[in-house]
Amino acid sequence: MVNFTEVINSLGDIRSFFPLIRTLFTIVVLFIIFRLIISSIKKRLLMKAKSKKQLTNIKVFSRALEYFFLILLIVFAIFSYVGSWAGLGIGLGLLTAAIGFALQRPIASVVAWFIIVTRRPFEIGDRISIGNVTGDITDITLTHIHLGEVGGSIPTQESSGRVVLIPNHLIFEQSVINYTMFNDFILNQVPVTIAYESNLDKAINIILDAANKYTKEFYKGKQKPFPRIEKPFIRLSFEPSGMTINVKYSVPIKSQSEVSSYITKEIYSKVRKTKDVEFAYPHTEVILRKK
Repeated sequence: MVNFTEVINSLGDIRSFFPLIRTLFTIVVLFIIFRLIISSIKKRLLMKAKSKKQLTNIKVFSRALEYFFLILLIVFAIFSYVGSWAGLGIGLGLLTAAIGFALQRPIASVVAWFIIVTRRPFEIGDRISIGNVTGDITDITLTHIHLGEVGGSIPTQESSGRVVLIPNHLIFEQSVINYTMFNDFILNQVPVTIAYESNLDKAINIILDAANKYTKEFYKGKQKPFPRIEKPFIRLSFEPSGMTINVKYSVPIKSQSEVSSYITKEIYSKVRKTKDVEFAYPHTEVILRKK
């Protein structure tokens, strides 16, 4: 036989959870509404962004607003459930202690995120190296830096198609190299080794002409090169099998492999057509002389 007293008591126990459920439901609804509003505003601002810095500011600021609003909702929920500031303080103190003990690395990543946002050592779109990973930054979240990997599975400075997630706290532990902090150009070189019997001046002219052909568009219309943008220049060094001519030039970092390939092909074609310039390569010659 059903005991109605027990049923009523059990219903009373269930009703005691209603305030908590109502509070959680309110928080979820408010956060979803706020996030939809932020997403709509962010989408419009991104369409008007004209620089890498503006793009980073919009993404980082919108994400910071989401985190801030979520924290406010959590504090509101705890206060509503506890019902007093004293209880709220005790609850937050215990919660902070537990989180600090269990989530040391994630907390360090959050602190690192705050430093990244305020100090701005790099922006979304920059090419950086952290430890042994190199890539282009696609996003900066509260805990991770998203890198579109460069190299990695391929031995060139081109995108591998993989995305690497780097914990933010690694900026405290690893050296960070920013290739594009001031602009998107980097100094690159193509080394060419010619035989000692070659006409050195003619070889230098061939190599410089090839480099100028594929880099002149970078400074076209400018009175003088921008900082860190160098016009092609030559550096020489002796090698056992010949003279090495290094042509150095500035190139957009995302185009360095492509431009280097074009310059190499141009040099090869011109040298093959020139009689008194020869490439040096390891080989053995036997010379017979009469005593």
